This record gives sequence, structure tokens and C-alpha cells, in this order.
Amino acid sequence: MTTKSVAGQLIATVLQWVLNIGLVILAIILVVFLGKETIHLANVLFSTGEQSSSFLLIEGIVIYFLYFEFIALIVKYFQSGYHFPLRYFVYIGITAIIRLIIVDHKNPFDTLCYAGAILILVVTLWLANSNRLKRE
Repeated sequence: MTTKSVAGQLIATVLQWVLNIGLVILAIILVVFLGKETIHLANVLFSTGEQSSSFLLIEGIVIYFLYFEFIALIVKYFQSGYHFPLRYFVYIGITAIIRLIIVDHKNPFDTLCYAGAILILVVTLWLANSNRLKRE
């Protein structure tokens, strides 16, 4: 082995460790926020008298799914040999746009554009899961 390849391998190993530690810290932070969102959802679910509580509940549930998807993405990263599968990012994108539609649906043209973006992401997901592009 040459000195350059040993140094390159050492740098790659150190950076991989930094990335892994950062992702573990991020996962811990996401779990804390997931717990806070659980408390918030329980408060919204059991509170009475709020007019927009159903919108708050639906928005909270979608945010809850976003936390789950990010945590699942980190878990999948470690399970799949240190790479992020594309389809998980697409799932997160679809969920985020659905949340945006739920929260901000006053302008019909914007909602149509968001729906078009979801369609594009679903087509992307279909392409990513096709046999030619599937890595797993």
C-alpha cells in the first residue's frame, strides 16, 4: 500500500466516525422531540373547547410521522452499510408536503402545485423501486 492510500483510508475512517457520532446525536435529539410531540399530541387530544383542535391534531400526527421517518432513515443508514437509501428521502419529502398542504391550504394554486410535487415524488419513488435502480 502506498502512503497516499493509507492516509486516504485513515481520513475516510475518521470522517466516517465523525458522521456516525453526529447521526447518533441527531437520533437522540429526534427521540427527545418525538417525546415532546407525544406530550403535545396528548394535550391536543384531551383538551376541550378549541375550535381548531382537529387541525392541530392532524398536523401533530404528520409531524410525528416525520420524526419517525427521520429516525428510520438513520436506522436504515446503519443497517445498510453506511448509505442513505433514496426512497426514504422521497418518503420524507412526500410527508413534508402533505403537512404543508394541511397547514397552508388557503391558495388553491399553491395546493395544486404541492399536489404536482407529490406526483413527481411518487413517480420518483416508482423509478427508484424499479429493478434497474434497486440496490437493496
